[in-house]
Amino acid sequence: MESWWAALAGGGRAARAGVRRWTGDLLLWLVTAAPIAYAGVTPPHSGRAVAVTAGALLLLTAAVAVSRRWPVAALVAAVLGSLLDGNFLFAIPVFSYLAGRRSATAVPAALAFAAIAAGGTALNLGLLGTGAATWFLLASVLLFAGVFPWLVGRYRRQQAALADASRRHAEARDREQRGAAERIRLRERARIAQEMHDSLGHDLSLIALRAATLEVTDDLAPAHRAAAGELRASVAAATERLHGIIGVLRDEGGTATTRPADETVADLVDGAREAGMAVDVDPPGGLPDLPGATARTLHRVVREALTNAARYAPGAAVTVALAHDGDRVEVSVVNAPPPAGPLPGPPSSGSGLLALAERVRLAGGALTAGPLDGGGFAVRARLPLGGVSGADAVLPPGDASGPAGGPDPAGGPRPAEAERRLRAARRRVRRSLLTALGAPVGLALVLSLVYYPVATAGTVLHAEAFARMPLGAERAALTGLPRRQLDPPAEPAGPGCEYYTDGNFPLAEPTWRLCFADGRLVSKERIE
Repeated sequence: MESWWAALAGGGRAARAGVRRWTGDLLLWLVTAAPIAYAGVTPPHSGRAVAVTAGALLLLTAAVAVSRRWPVAALVAAVLGSLLDGNFLFAIPVFSYLAGRRSATAVPAALAFAAIAAGGTALNLGLLGTGAATWFLLASVLLFAGVFPWLVGRYRRQQAALADASRRHAEARDREQRGAAERIRLRERARIAQEMHDSLGHDLSLIALRAATLEVTDDLAPAHRAAAGELRASVAAATERLHGIIGVLRDEGGTATTRPADETVADLVDGAREAGMAVDVDPPGGLPDLPGATARTLHRVVREALTNAARYAPGAAVTVALAHDGDRVEVSVVNAPPPAGPLPGPPSSGSGLLALAERVRLAGGALTAGPLDGGGFAVRARLPLGGVSGADAVLPPGDASGPAGGPDPAGGPRPAEAERRLRAARRRVRRSLLTALGAPVGLALVLSLVYYPVATAGTVLHAEAFARMPLGAERAALTGLPRRQLDPPAEPAGPGCEYYTDGNFPLAEPTWRLCFADGRLVSKERIE
């Protein structure tokens, strides 16, 4: 039932999206068809005009139909439609903008514009023989009605991509922050569980040792010794259950402990001796004035080693040796083989020593542990006196505080992939904006540089030569007269007049008018 409702909801969303697309396409058709249709219905009517209007509307309908899937093809159709009906000029900017907005890459549109420019140049200058001024006008129309709206559409597309990248970056950052908070919470829980495990395990091991001592005492009644044995077995079982329940949460990330904050190695040894262990310390007073991180790690090594000795080698003599070695301190805890063999119980998992080795590594030291050739067990550690600080030792590399690359300046971690995408989107938006602003100006300059020499070649009359031309002189006798004339303006002065330019950039418009009658110069003037 739930899947049916989900499918129904998904179908409803798809239907609404389809309605929006159809509505948008219909509105696009109405806006672009209005100029074409208005010109077609305006009198006078002719059969040819009606046919042209119908063909133009049919072409426009095809362009709208493919504008979502093939936006560049729709743009090309609009440009070609301008050959059929000049009112397509109003549709070209719309389809150009949509091509920039909907195209994933700029290459197809750039190739289309290049092909249109080359084909239009060959058609106008080569086949139709239109003048340079007409070519320049058409090229300018292509630039400002085609290229510029396309660049604006590209810019808007990049802006939308930047907004999407910013949204995904914010979502990834929120997820990372929530994940970091959850990891910190779990790490703290695991740290507390670990400290409980280690401290309670140490105390339970000492209780089991006391019970084992009572179990082998001769002056107790058999019932009392049996009760002591049951107590020892119960404590051992409780220790193993504690290990199984919270040992899996082991995390060497914290430095806090449930033991007294000022407990020293000597205090550990005194507690073990009170529980019946035979422990010797060399030197007897330990090593004074150790740095805080080194002292805590040293305390942890000795405590774990004494706990293991009490648990797995009851009654064995234990030696704790401490020594200075330059800028490092060494500690070794060695126990002899147990006199009566190990207590019955499940075998050790070794996770305590693995965790201890990791803690020593984080403190900048090294730990070795293993059985001795003649029996017994030894735990040895070398620690730097200037060890890493507690804050540095808390988190191993790649721990939960955040990804590589550091925290975000705003207080949260930066997911690397989302950050990279956001930077790339910002770069694309900046490039699109610069292109949208600079490309039309640059292309207009290029068009001017192309148009100017074509339009002015052989038509430039210099002001000095114009001033030297006397009225009444024969045309053949005039010096400095250009070999080619410009096209006359929209309203020429009359027959027999010639037009030349002074080379004004970039349009090279007519500047001088020379009028001749019977081959003689009858008037000359500057066109304002």
